[in-house]
Amino acid sequence: MDFLTPEQEMWRETVFRFMDEEVGRDYVREKDRNREYPYEGYRKVVSQGWIGLLVPEEQGGQGGDIFSYALMCEGLARYGPDFATALMVPMFTAQNIVRHGSAEQAAHYIEPFLAGEMRFVISLSEPQAGSDAANARTRARRDGDEWVVNGQKLWNSGGGAKGAVLCALVRTEAGSERHDGLSVLLIPNDAAGVTVHKIEALARRATGSNTIFFDDVRLPGHALLGAEGQGWQIMTEHLELERISIAAGYVGCAQQAVDDACDYARTREQFGQPIFDFQVIRHMLADMQTRVDAARLLTYRAAAAANGGGPCPKEAAMAKLFASETLQEVSRQGVQIMGGVGTTPEADMERYFREGMQATIGGGTSQIQRTIIAKHMRHGR
Repeated sequence: MDFLTPEQEMWRETVFRFMDEEVGRDYVREKDRNREYPYEGYRKVVSQGWIGLLVPEEQGGQGGDIFSYALMCEGLARYGPDFATALMVPMFTAQNIVRHGSAEQAAHYIEPFLAGEMRFVISLSEPQAGSDAANARTRARRDGDEWVVNGQKLWNSGGGAKGAVLCALVRTEAGSERHDGLSVLLIPNDAAGVTVHKIEALARRATGSNTIFFDDVRLPGHALLGAEGQGWQIMTEHLELERISIAAGYVGCAQQAVDDACDYARTREQFGQPIFDFQVIRHMLADMQTRVDAARLLTYRAAAAANGGGPCPKEAAMAKLFASETLQEVSRQGVQIMGGVGTTPEADMERYFREGMQATIGGGTSQIQRTIIAKHMRHGR
């Protein structure tokens, strides 16, 4: 990518090399197969100081930019978005505290986060509030100086990990508009009254997706992030960064899927020649690489727009939409090229395929992304 600066290219290569030398595809495969959270890999990233890439220097972080963060997400997801999710979710969720937290909250949460002792989890979806996130029914009421929370959240990525704190969208009051009366509370997953169940899903097997129940969970008053009723604004900002993050991760994994399929095609022989020499296979690979390059460009554009400091919902939605559908498509084609081998865990392609099926759902479905894009088209460029 010639338009990357030498420093950006070096940083991207550093993360890719780290994944090869310090983590490796065998580790990612093992954690997926055993449905185990990747604590050791997480600690290795923390030891590099990368977990604080987006945290301002005055708070102990590196003060990096969103473009550098996107390059990091691309590399961390090389052998599957699941591993990268374990790191991306805490990193982009921590930005809610950086942007909206009080000095007291920053002092309480950021230092242990940078040390790897605490991780953050976004908690939006509910049984009746998936794509319709504003329909949240988990309620929090004041009782003196405390909040009391009751309800249920779904699809909390990493919600069962040690030291996880949920950044949860809850309803604190009735509002005349759908987005009114929503607030964000910081809820430790080991608080009294919190019950976490892991969902045995097709994808995200290591980081884990969880159902979480709140039964009269009592929290201190300072558990409120930002102002009461500010929840929808906080989450709208959050989702832009989340979508750029996961789009970058999907690009990284999609590229690996193409590379793995290409390597297989060059070495697998049928009818006396490598299957790469058959035009039908070459054209499949050419289409796959073209899609990945296009997804990468859309993702980099969104990251560059976010670096500008202004809102970029359309760019983030385009990146998420195209990158997720690209991972789904190229991993499916990868399985087809590899044949039966591609369906086995040892080949990794079946893991990429499973993650690709989840990619167009989590973080906002493809249909929601198209709705966002069309909304902005309606109002002109």
